[in-house]
Amino acid sequence: MGNTKSSALSKELLEELKSNTKYTEAELCTWYQSFLKECPSGRISKQQFEGIYASFFPDADPTAYARHVFRSFDTNADGTLDFKEYIVALHLTSGGKTLQKLEWAFGLYDVDGNGTISKNEIQEIVRSIFNMIPADAQKKLPEDENTPEKRAEKIWTFFGKKENDKISEGEFIQGVMDNKDILRLIQYDEPQKIKDKLKEKKQ
Repeated sequence: MGNTKSSALSKELLEELKSNTKYTEAELCTWYQSFLKECPSGRISKQQFEGIYASFFPDADPTAYARHVFRSFDTNADGTLDFKEYIVALHLTSGGKTLQKLEWAFGLYDVDGNGTISKNEIQEIVRSIFNMIPADAQKKLPEDENTPEKRAEKIWTFFGKKENDKISEGEFIQGVMDNKDILRLIQYDEPQKIKDKLKEKKQ
């Protein structure tokens, strides 16, 4: 079967991605070529996405986190990401605008997609973040957040919630915007590492 995908990005998609992300036309075109090389169908599967994350974090286990990130960006829930979904994912996870990033983060933590976050969901995502922190780095974390349970408890306490309460999207975004410490606790942010890997891939 021939490859029906064009090897050039459509002008419309290029303009949309340029205006919605911080990437240049040259970067987007280069990434599109390497995306098609790795995914000739023009779509990336969950397994391939997990493989990309694994290459970013060779000293840790990012599988669970990658799975949650994939779920949050697979907007049409078809089990694959197209180039647009993939680039938006890279942009937001490596430094999008704060509000966009927080809307995405809420979707990441809302594991069952019901529009609210429970304490169990916080614990699930925080645990997947901890899997990506090398053991020696975990030892250097402050005493009150050096385990997934402690970190989840700290987040939950900040929002002033009882055990079975829920956090709405508005509460989540406002709370995090009002407190930079919580922003640090809810994310795993090593954008430089990801950017360096992407530069390697482009060469």
